[in-house]
Order: sequence, then C-alpha cells, then structure tokens
Amino acid sequence: MQVDLSLPPPRHLAGDLAIWIFILAELLAFGVFFAAYAFTRARHPALFEAGQQLLDRNAGAINTLLLLSASALVVRAVQGAARGDGARAAPWLLGAIVCGFAFLGVKGHEYALAFAAGVNLSGGPFQMFYLSLTFFHFMHVILGLVILAVLWHGLRRGHYGPGAMNGLESGAAYWHMVDLVWLILFPLVYVIH
Repeated sequence: MQVDLSLPPPRHLAGDLAIWIFILAELLAFGVFFAAYAFTRARHPALFEAGQQLLDRNAGAINTLLLLSASALVVRAVQGAARGDGARAAPWLLGAIVCGFAFLGVKGHEYALAFAAGVNLSGGPFQMFYLSLTFFHFMHVILGLVILAVLWHGLRRGHYGPGAMNGLESGAAYWHMVDLVWLILFPLVYVIH
C-alpha cells in the first residue's frame, strides 16, 4: 500500500490581489466609522435610541434580503462561468443587478421619508451617523452596480470562463464586501439598543 504524501495543489486567492487590498482598506474605513458610532452611542444611549425610532426597520430588513439575494445570485453567476457556461450565468448577474437597484430604490424612499421627518446631518449625533454611514454604503452599492454591469456585459460576450475568472471573481469579491458591510450596518444602526 502506497501513501500519498504530496501536498494538495495550492489554492488561489479568488480575484486579483489588488482588489483584496482595496477591500481591506474599505473595511478598515467602515470599521473606523463603526467604532466611532459605538463610542458615541455609549456616551449618548438615550439620544441614539430616540433616533432609531425614526428609522424604518422594515425597509432595512427588506434591503438586507435584497443584498443577500444579490450576493447569492452573484455566486451562481461565478459558478456558472467557472463551469464554462457564461451565457447561462449572465442572467444570474442581471438578477443581482436588479436586486441592487431595488436596494437603492428602497433606500432612496427611506431617505425621502427621513428628510421629510426633519432628519439631517446637524440633527444630532445619531442622525449624523445614520446619514453618513448609510450614504457611504449607498455610494458603495452604486459602485458595485457599475462593476456588476460591466461584468454582466463581459459574461454575455464570453470574456469569463475556466482559466479567465480573475475579473469576475474580483468584482464578485467587491460586491460581497458591500453586502458584508450592510450585514454589520443594519443591526448596528437599526436594531441594537
């Protein structure tokens, strides 16, 4: 009986190293924002609890489902392309784009209601953090949608497949970072008392 002592083939980092450095920098920026939020909240708990009452948790929950759905669809698209079936993977990415735009629509409606209720950057620490954090994330969703649209176009043209996944994996990693940030932001700002 012969025992195989060879090492398994090395696993590669999905996407490009540069996107991972960028993602880590973005996560650090959000982390600083979250730490400042938590520190300020600890000093003014009553203000933050009162501010949270102005938020629509249902809208936040719907947006959580939309981003989770979008990420699941991105995973399906990447898996399809990796199998060499980019043409059939493209609709999955289009579905993710639709979910992303729905997120922007729900968030835009939520902003309109908040502004109508008098929420603004100078309305106290909670309102400043709510608007700053969620708008910073909102802008990342827009960038993520631009990336997904470019990737969708590339999938339809056959640019991604076995041996040519770097761009698609990089864009998917960015989108998942946007989703991860929301999964921290939503409970932190909308739910935790």
